[in-house]
Amino acid sequence: MYQAIAWQISVIGVLAIALVFLFVFLRSGEAVEYAPVQRRFYRIRTVWFIVLLVLGVWLSAETLPHLPYAATHGRAGAEPAVTVDVTGHQWYWEMDPRELPAGRRVAFRVTAADVNHGFAIYNEDSQVVAQTQAMPGYVNELRHTFREPGTYTVMCLEYCGLAHHRMITTFQVVEAEA
Repeated sequence: MYQAIAWQISVIGVLAIALVFLFVFLRSGEAVEYAPVQRRFYRIRTVWFIVLLVLGVWLSAETLPHLPYAATHGRAGAEPAVTVDVTGHQWYWEMDPRELPAGRRVAFRVTAADVNHGFAIYNEDSQVVAQTQAMPGYVNELRHTFREPGTYTVMCLEYCGLAHHRMITTFQVVEAEA
């Protein structure tokens, strides 16, 4: 949803800029007194700055609460039910365990043995549900709660060499025991 809105706003912005360029181009041959034009465009610039400032504050307030980071810190029950150790190698993933519970928080501790990799988890509809970087000498922790049981696919999102396209593995998400 947010991506569609961002795309629409971007298209409107590009069209607005194109119209400004067209206006300037069409009026570029006219001789005009500079001072009145300068005053008018300083007012337009001030209004435009205020509009952009208000829009930026509103967009930040609307989207920042949806980031996944703050939801788990400092709350009871935020500890993951399962921790999965993941290491990216050229050109395969090493993961343990490979069967995870649905509806429970899972922590992926992701690192790399050789070069940078992009660790991306795809659902059965081939949509990215979570992703982070796998870097040598550093562990990124990715926390995610799988709502739906099924087979999830892990692929590398960062070109890591000739067999990058073969860097795929899967794991199962099963109904959690009561």
